[in-house]
Amino acid sequence: MDEGGSRIRRRVFVHKRNRPSLESVFAAPTAAELKSGDEEEEEDEIGAGNRRRKTVDVQPVENIDSEEDMFGDNDSFAENSLLAQIDDLEQKYMQLPEHRKHTTDHATEDPCAESIKRKTLSITTVGNFTELKLDEHTKNQSGHEDVSLEPEADLLYDVPSSQVLFFENLHKSSNDFRDPSAKERDWSSSSHKTANEELPTNSIDQAQQIDESSSKVRASSDVNRRKSLKDHLKSTMTGNAKAQTPIFSRTKQLKEALLSEEINVAKKTIESSSDDLGPFYSLPSKVRDLYVQFKGIEKLYEWQHTCLTLTSVQERKNLIYSLPTSGGKTLVAEILMLQELLCRRKDVLMILPYVAIVQEKLHMIGEGSRGAILEMTLAKILYTSKTTQIIGMSATLNNVEDLQEFLQAEYYTSEFRPVELKEYLKINDAIYEVDNKAENGMTFSRLLNYKYSDTLKKMDPDHLVALVTEVIPNYSCLVFCPTKKNCENVAEMICKILSKEYLKHREKEKHELIKSLKNSSSGSLCPVLKHTIPFGVAYHHSGLTSDERKLLEEAYSTGVLCLFTCTSTLAAGVNLPARRVILRAPYVAKEFLKRNQYKQMIGRAGRAGIDSFGESILILQEKDKQQVLELISRPLENCYSQLVQEFTKGIQTLFLSLIGLKITTNLGDIYHFMNGTFFGVQQKILLKEKSLWEITVESLRYLTEKGLLQKDTMLTERGLLQKDTIYGSEEEFHSFHITKLGRASFKGTIDLAYCDILYRDLKKGLEGLVLESLLHLIYLTTPYDMASQCNPDWMIYFRQFTQLSPAEQNVAALVGVSENFIGKKASGQAIKKKVDKNIVNRLYLSFVLYTLLKETNIWSVSEKFNMPRGYIQNLLSGAAAFSSCVLHFCEELEEFWVYRALLVELTKKLTYCVKAELIPLMEVTGVLESRAKQLYNAGYKSLMYLANANPEVLIRTIDHLSRRQAKQIVSSAKMLLHEKAEALQEEVEELLRPPPDFPGVEAFPTEKA
Repeated sequence: MDEGGSRIRRRVFVHKRNRPSLESVFAAPTAAELKSGDEEEEEDEIGAGNRRRKTVDVQPVENIDSEEDMFGDNDSFAENSLLAQIDDLEQKYMQLPEHRKHTTDHATEDPCAESIKRKTLSITTVGNFTELKLDEHTKNQSGHEDVSLEPEADLLYDVPSSQVLFFENLHKSSNDFRDPSAKERDWSSSSHKTANEELPTNSIDQAQQIDESSSKVRASSDVNRRKSLKDHLKSTMTGNAKAQTPIFSRTKQLKEALLSEEINVAKKTIESSSDDLGPFYSLPSKVRDLYVQFKGIEKLYEWQHTCLTLTSVQERKNLIYSLPTSGGKTLVAEILMLQELLCRRKDVLMILPYVAIVQEKLHMIGEGSRGAILEMTLAKILYTSKTTQIIGMSATLNNVEDLQEFLQAEYYTSEFRPVELKEYLKINDAIYEVDNKAENGMTFSRLLNYKYSDTLKKMDPDHLVALVTEVIPNYSCLVFCPTKKNCENVAEMICKILSKEYLKHREKEKHELIKSLKNSSSGSLCPVLKHTIPFGVAYHHSGLTSDERKLLEEAYSTGVLCLFTCTSTLAAGVNLPARRVILRAPYVAKEFLKRNQYKQMIGRAGRAGIDSFGESILILQEKDKQQVLELISRPLENCYSQLVQEFTKGIQTLFLSLIGLKITTNLGDIYHFMNGTFFGVQQKILLKEKSLWEITVESLRYLTEKGLLQKDTMLTERGLLQKDTIYGSEEEFHSFHITKLGRASFKGTIDLAYCDILYRDLKKGLEGLVLESLLHLIYLTTPYDMASQCNPDWMIYFRQFTQLSPAEQNVAALVGVSENFIGKKASGQAIKKKVDKNIVNRLYLSFVLYTLLKETNIWSVSEKFNMPRGYIQNLLSGAAAFSSCVLHFCEELEEFWVYRALLVELTKKLTYCVKAELIPLMEVTGVLESRAKQLYNAGYKSLMYLANANPEVLIRTIDHLSRRQAKQIVSSAKMLLHEKAEALQEEVEELLRPPPDFPGVEAFPTEKA
């Protein structure tokens, strides 16, 4: 072919070619080698034009009609060719009466064995590309011949790291797609030994015990099924020549080999007693380079280095570390997790109560049901595993001694903060600096100098505009407000007063942000945001959809937006620092601010690497002055266990899971477990009227009375032994086992406050399940806890009721809600008949979900029901999760078999909330509704279409799709498709596998023995 045209790189290696050994391929490259490799790449690129792309998908190569010409001088199909020799070899091999036995018999010499000892065949399949390798053997010291394998070319360097493992294992799993019987015969299978390899003795013995009749059947099957090796190799070589073959960078392969070597060195180092930590805290230098490249982190803070080199960390002991907000705690957590994943090859569990990261965020352990769940998880880990390391981090800790005792952990703390924080209080026009040394805790700083007209004073009595304009637009600012509505009002008020000059600041980017918000919401845009974003201002609270929050946070992080008016949840959950933080009032909703909340909010002030200092200003009225002075001077609140306060979500759920998982099953062991919990550590403080023993007994009795647990009538053998040897009551050694209802509640993670109600609702549903629409099923999967917090708009409720079809009205009648009742509530009339409020509220939320599934537009449903779009999105995600829980609940109870198939489909509909044809596309990573619509309209209608797509074509076809996103979509679709194929293959193998108790299978070897 022409030198400058598309060229085919040969993938068929014959005996003429020498192959480098394993050591030479994996040796770390020198600088000269890397340089020469780079120069070689440049020369190839000049000669081949654009053919060399660093992706798996490559430009099409020219096909050749003549198979003979494709192999040039290699004579692949001639009479004296390699294939001809292999064909002769195969015939001799098949004529041997015991052709399998020779692979382990080194004393036997025959032409077949002699030939196979010289060469070994390996066929590797990646996608539609098959590579044939013939490797020369080298002699080892023992006199036997060993195999020298060439590592496969790296296909993965441009694939997302999360999917590298999938492609690495593709070769192994590709064997699973062939006939199971072929696995025994295929010489290229990785699970079988070639002639030069020794099988374990027990494997040989088992092979010799195979019954003669079974051998005859298999031999007959081999003759019938076996495809000639010559034909197989011929088709393989032809396929290789015709395949679109990517050309890989030698330099890239060497770099990847170097990285692999570094990981191995780091792994050995971290497991040894050496003080030499390697290039980057026992991690490859590649990790350090990536931190520099993507996060700009070139050097760790001194406290981070100290923490990572603690003896307790090196010995993998449990650790708690605490520092002020923005001190760099997350980086330490990431490095510790990477050590586990890369060097120790162990799994890491991250528990994320909000968005903050690591195995746990400890100050959350004292907050409601989340705290109870966190405590239960940690307690079970501590009880069942002595080798699991727990790392806890927090910005706000006071009674750390209790947590240390609970987690059996060491403690590290520092007051380090990369940016100085200055705290201020504002009373009227005066600003005071917080000063702990002063008599009243504060000293006068300055007066606000901002000219307000009488009209502006009425609009902005707290002088917020004066405070924010001192920093924006060049610096960022957060204004914390007590309520969601106040956030929106403050944002609008500030924009009404701001100068028109603010509109010019990064005007183009703000226009793009508005466009993106519209695209994510099917053309809709909040009128408040439409007004405030041009000024660089936006509100941030739970009323936003997840897509809106993401876009606004990205815009704020890049400086397109310079001011957020937000609620306290932003302080706890999202890392969005600012030059100045303003607290609109010392309240969260109607409750006075807690010290922990205050520290979290002001902790957002000061951006490391950007600001030289940060400021916080708390606006207060004269009446709140004394309380605020106490707030800024008192210590942080203590952290207390929520295990008993959250009764159904706490201690009862814990006991049910302990017995369901068989971690502990008798009263004495459960009591012993409870003593090791955070609650057990704090029992003297928390328990005033009852003892821990009494609470344990009462909780088990409650679960038994509710039908979730059953007490064993007889003591177990272990219990009798313990009773005889240890002083204690007989009750202490009685065991419990979980009932069917208990197991269903446990497997479905149903809140025990609602498990009996759910059972009754599902049972009642069986009597007359209405399937003409989805309304009845949606009602059964509407979350109970959200219904109890709902306040229906009765006029909207009545309007929706009157629009129901006869079948849908039948659903309302079945659950016990009449149109007459809703009509009276809407008109304000008195109602004598008592109706369950929770049922009425639950049906109302069912109407919201039902409408949403029909319209698939959160904005239109938000307007129709006068509900915040963020609340509707939370309702939808809550319903999807609860639907999955109900499905698992029904799977454990045979009587609810009818719900299983129905709930699988409903869960999908609730999860994606799109038209049915888009659901398969929504399973792909990075594909949301708007992207799914684009792909579907462009002709990519299923996973198969996406898995076979060319990323370059996708980029040209789909608007606003980057090359990285296109590659991620294609590789994710391939992975999903492969997983589904594997699942089907497992089913096939299960069907073809003979039963273990099949008559006569084990009898022959036994008789022979």
